[in-house]
Amino acid sequence: METLPLFLKLDGVPVVLVGGGEIGTRKARLLAAAGATITVIAPEISGELQTLLGLAEQPAGHDPAHRWIRGPYSGPGQLQGARLVVVATANPTLNATISADARAANILVNVVDSPELCSFIFPAIVDRSPLVIAIGSNGGSPVLARQIRRRIEAMVPAAYGQLARFARELRTTVARALPDIEQRRRFWEQVIDGPIASQVLSGREGEARTALEQLLAVQQRNPKSLNQGEVYLIGAGPGDPDLMTFKALRLLQSADVVLYDRLVNPAIIALARRDAERLYVGKKRSEHSVPQPQINQLLLDLARQGRRVARLKGGDPFIFGRGGEEIELLARHNIPFQVVPGITAASGAACYAGIPLTHRNHAQSVRFVAGYLKDNRLEHRWAEFQSPSETLVFYMGLAGLEEICRQLIAHGRDPDTPVAVIERATLPEQKILTGSLASIPGAVAASRPSAHTLIIVGEVVRLQAELGWFGSE
Repeated sequence: METLPLFLKLDGVPVVLVGGGEIGTRKARLLAAAGATITVIAPEISGELQTLLGLAEQPAGHDPAHRWIRGPYSGPGQLQGARLVVVATANPTLNATISADARAANILVNVVDSPELCSFIFPAIVDRSPLVIAIGSNGGSPVLARQIRRRIEAMVPAAYGQLARFARELRTTVARALPDIEQRRRFWEQVIDGPIASQVLSGREGEARTALEQLLAVQQRNPKSLNQGEVYLIGAGPGDPDLMTFKALRLLQSADVVLYDRLVNPAIIALARRDAERLYVGKKRSEHSVPQPQINQLLLDLARQGRRVARLKGGDPFIFGRGGEEIELLARHNIPFQVVPGITAASGAACYAGIPLTHRNHAQSVRFVAGYLKDNRLEHRWAEFQSPSETLVFYMGLAGLEEICRQLIAHGRDPDTPVAVIERATLPEQKILTGSLASIPGAVAASRPSAHTLIIVGEVVRLQAELGWFGSE
């Protein structure tokens, strides 16, 4: 993080704005909306800025809160007493001088379109006061920040400001009733995620206030009602964080503790709450840092402690993810749990590689197959895998690739059947090796991909050269 985002209270705070053109006027709008007392230094200023500052058509002797010093910037004495300085002129030399003067006086300074001269940067803002969302790019791409702002504006209704005001009005009441910070946080999460928030958003604040007071009374009588543990079995997808569902993200960010393994992208783990505990329970082939029974027991123990536990699973929890084993123990002990499906590796890898798993002209079915070796053997009904109109997807099959190809050929599959080995699917470093049942073992031996691989066998692989947007080898 290159800069630390902060929200400044500027009500009545003196701010100097150098420059009175269009850009200066835009900055003045923001400063005035925050309640700042603005002094503008410029030979001329726009009519809108005069009106905004209350300087237009004022009677003689009027002393407005804001001032206009008509003339050029004359030195650091004009900055005296200011808490912020905003520079919006077209003169690079003057901009650098003012920035240096402000820094020497320990005054925060922003120079428009010159991030190297700034000690603070204006973010793109979504205003749902008192809820305010700021998006910044450290001055690197203001256009990108504005585009993201537009997307967030579409996702966050104006009524969220009303919900924020509702919560602010009752914050002290709730704090007095629930002095424990953790208990209070869980209470507010229950309010914001539940029907009370829906009532506020639909304009029924009176009903919402009554419902909140009733809920608060229940929590005071029975504090343990907020301490019920729960487990979220979350499919994290094949790697790209953008492929997570909204529900997965919401539950991940409400968890007190996060269990993850090596198949989960660190960028996804970083989406958890900053104060959430993170526990690595990763497993590699033939190397289990935490055996599965211990993971199952850990989920149970943490939930019994009243904690909300997010168990992140690469891909989908119920497709070679052992999710069924983990929730079986929870169900047996009446621990609440939720399962959030994720995009399984087969779908993610195939889509990002440009390989449709089914295709009208090539494959009418698809089969997911475990490809890992057990005692150096693969126990499958290989005779069932011979249809040229069926796509085969092997999970965890890198070590057993040679055996997979040998068995398919031995049981009648054409040695020229196309094969794709996809490494680190959906990530920027994704790589694709293509060949045939006869040739792919040699290609993999030469390339030596990592164990984050998926194997696709079938005629649909021929489409990769035409439809794929990642490079092949």
